[in-house]
Amino acid sequence: MKFTIYGKNMHISDGLKETLEKKFQKFDRYFDKETEVYVTFKKEKNYQVIEVTIPLGKTILRAEEKTDSTMGSIEAVIDKLEGQLRKYKTKLRKRYENQDSKLKFDAFSDLGDEPKDEKADEPKIVRTKKFAIKPMSPEEAAMQMDLLEHDFFVFLNAETDDVNVVYRRLNGDYGLIEPVLD
Repeated sequence: MKFTIYGKNMHISDGLKETLEKKFQKFDRYFDKETEVYVTFKKEKNYQVIEVTIPLGKTILRAEEKTDSTMGSIEAVIDKLEGQLRKYKTKLRKRYENQDSKLKFDAFSDLGDEPKDEKADEPKIVRTKKFAIKPMSPEEAAMQMDLLEHDFFVFLNAETDDVNVVYRRLNGDYGLIEPVLD
């Protein structure tokens, strides 16, 4: 696995990098050597936050954990990623098994049994809503989102003619999602 490690509001020591890579060695049996792992360490108030993103073609594994210690955050994010692999191993296998994939499917049997009722754990769409999207700037969309008291707003970007999404981030700022064809 190839690691790209960032630090936000904190310095990342070589010892921390080595510890992280050592802890992630348990995933070597699931991913090939060329798999990229993006890790961001952040310090927020009294918390240590770690974000891990692992792109796997069209699928992205992502986990974020916040605890009062760096090691606690690392352990928690590893547990979360392992849980995601366990939960979605069948879907990942169906999607990537016949392709050139970064996943090693023969090791997936080590993850243990899947939930008995796989349908119960699957997210389901419970409501569909249709609405007209209007051309506007991202700033206008953010204002409209605030007026509606929503957490996100879908709009047609007047500058690019693409459908975009503006959303409220956890820190209170706004984010903009723009589509990019892969």
